[in-house]
Parts: sequence; structure tokens; C-alpha cells
Amino acid sequence: MGLEARCRVRFGNRESEGDARLESTDLLFRGGFRLRIPFDQIGSAEARGRRLEVHFSGGVAVFELGGQAAKWALKIRYPRGLLDKLGVKPGGRVSVLGIDDGDFLGQLAARSADVSRRTRKASDLVFWAPRSREELAPRLKILRSSLKPGGGIWVIWPKGRKELREDDVRAVGPQVGLVDVKVVSFSDALSGLKMVIPVAQRRRD
Repeated sequence: MGLEARCRVRFGNRESEGDARLESTDLLFRGGFRLRIPFDQIGSAEARGRRLEVHFSGGVAVFELGGQAAKWALKIRYPRGLLDKLGVKPGGRVSVLGIDDGDFLGQLAARSADVSRRTRKASDLVFWAPRSREELAPRLKILRSSLKPGGGIWVIWPKGRKELREDDVRAVGPQVGLVDVKVVSFSDALSGLKMVIPVAQRRRD
């Protein structure tokens, strides 16, 4: 989500100035003490005047956020889902290759009936999990030709693995006529990098 603020936080008998941040699945605080509050442990998040009051499984934390309190409360109560971050639109033409994440596939099926486990022409989005860095360039070149002009390829790889890293994916893009535009945490174990055709090279539909 990317919201950040310097604020004072009270939690139990502790109180400190520090940095608060909203991640995609957690509310974090680092100051005289540290807090990590997963969204799935939050019972309620309410803006009370200039304070954000968060009730969760570990207790109650109060964030002095001033005029931003209401905005943070809404972001916690209605977090942006994975498909929204990935740009999957209802009815979009999506190809999924080498990804067996049941939760992700279920979300895709609920949002769009036009999902395939093979490469298809005129795809709005392609999700691909390569097995090695050696196959990046030849496969991305093929996948590029399957996109709509404004479409994108999400390359998905395991976090913390030396045999395939974000830098490897980025480096191949210019070789095959693609530019990287966005990185996301796809899941606890996977990262994703979105690649698109440069605007100057896109043909008309």
C-alpha cells in the first residue's frame, strides 16, 4: 500500500515516536519498540478524531496520525487485493504458465472466465514462472508476441534464490524488446516483475 508516517504510538504501557508503515498485509511500527500487526489478526481499525485505534489479537495500538487517521483506517479495512495490484481486470484475457498456486488460480477464475494455462495470442496479461535464467530470453521473446500492444508479462520467481533473481529478469528485458515497470510481492514465497512493450514499439490493435 505504501503509506508511511512519522507518528507517536501507544501500545499497552509503552509509548514511542517512530515510523509507521502500511504494507500489503501488515501494519508496521518501528520506534522505541516494534510492532507488526497482520491484517488477518485485526478485529477493528477505527479513526477516532486524529488517532487510529487498532484492536488486534495482541491488544490495542493507538497511532497518532493526525488528519491521516481516517485514510489509514479505510486502507486497513479494505486492503487492495493481489489481483488489483497485478492489474487483472474483470473479463481480461489471461494466460498462466508454470504457476500452480491454487489460491491465485481461484481468484483469477472468479474475476475472469477467459483464463488459460497455455500461451494465447492477444493476451492482456501473461503470468509465467521460469525454471531457470537460461530460458528467460527465448521464452520472453515468444511471450512478447502473444501480448496485446498494451498488455503485460508478469515474471514470477522464488524469493531468496540465487539461481534466479530480480536482476536476472530485468537484464533480459531490453534484449527481447521489453521494459520492466513494476515489482510486487506475489506471495510469501514468490516475487513478480511486470514487463511491457515500450510505448514507441506498440502497434495499433
